[in-house]
Amino acid sequence: MSLKAFHIFFIAVSIILTLGFAVWLFESYTRSENSMMMVGSILSIIIAVGLGMYGVRFLKKLKNVSYL
Repeated sequence: MSLKAFHIFFIAVSIILTLGFAVWLFESYTRSENSMMMVGSILSIIIAVGLGMYGVRFLKKLKNVSYL
């Protein structure tokens, strides 16, 4: 597995985990009404979007490099 393929895989896993954390925080917010849980959930979503933008930029930058 090349460094490019691993990097793309790592970014995708990071996005999935960050969104899962956001859902978990939101569910905790609905049970406890703690406003910090909602803030954390929103920040996690913003981070996931940022990771997605980074992944797209990374793919555009290294479009000529093979995956092998």
